[in-house]
Amino acid sequence: MTASIIDGKAHAAQLKARLIAETARLKANHGLVPGLATVLVGNDPASEVYVRNKNKTAEALGFKSVHHHLDATASEAEVLALVKGLNADPSVHGILVQMPLPPQIREQAVLDILDPAKDVDALTPTNAGLLLSGRAKLVSCTPAGMMILLKETIGAVAGLEALVIGRSLLFGKPAAQLLLAANATVTMAHSKTRDLPEVSRRADILVAAIGKPEFVRGDWVKLGATVIDVGINRVDAGEGKTKLVGDVAYAEAAERAAHITPVPGGVGAMTIICLMRNTLIAATTQAGIPTPTL
Repeated sequence: MTASIIDGKAHAAQLKARLIAETARLKANHGLVPGLATVLVGNDPASEVYVRNKNKTAEALGFKSVHHHLDATASEAEVLALVKGLNADPSVHGILVQMPLPPQIREQAVLDILDPAKDVDALTPTNAGLLLSGRAKLVSCTPAGMMILLKETIGAVAGLEALVIGRSLLFGKPAAQLLLAANATVTMAHSKTRDLPEVSRRADILVAAIGKPEFVRGDWVKLGATVIDVGINRVDAGEGKTKLVGDVAYAEAAERAAHITPVPGGVGAMTIICLMRNTLIAATTQAGIPTPTL
């Protein structure tokens, strides 16, 4: 068996086309332009790239995009004041504060002050609680992208056994909740899980999100399973070069899985476009306009 590749870039392009069309319709019919504000504190090179890509994507969709860049020495009070101002700005429907923040700024303090209706990363306690209760409108972007890929690749997941390896607030916990809401039978595994290879072999859907390169081996994969690899790890490729690999040993797993996401080009490709999806949902919700099916 050779797994079919789940092409995250192709699925992201399809969602992008739908968002462009819906953004144009909202502007024409309601005079509504979704607005995304990004906040970057400091000069972390990776964060600068992430934020720049988010701003470019927002503009390509026809959104209003505003960026605020604060010095690495900015105080927590300055950041909180900025977020409060964006909370009150009616032209801003989504706010993204790029993590990680410098050590003098508590991430939890920022999330506690952020308006949950504008929390397009879906990291506030309010949005986490709404997800748990099945009432969330805004869902963490990478897990949301995972669910889109699963729906478009295998259809309904009801009744299937799903294993999520990793329990982070950013991915593992919301991913498990989304799978559970879709009526999968969900197991969460982590560093304390006993006999993880045997637990993995039961999974119809195997989701790896632990940040350990090629940790999940091919013989952990149930024959015919769908493998979602969320890991992005930079490893030595020899001759002074590096390469990106996931948390799954791709070549081994592809010999047993029915479907598998590559790294790069898999579920990670869905993250930014799902952020834009959240921004459009937030805009329609705040304007009292029915949210389109996306």
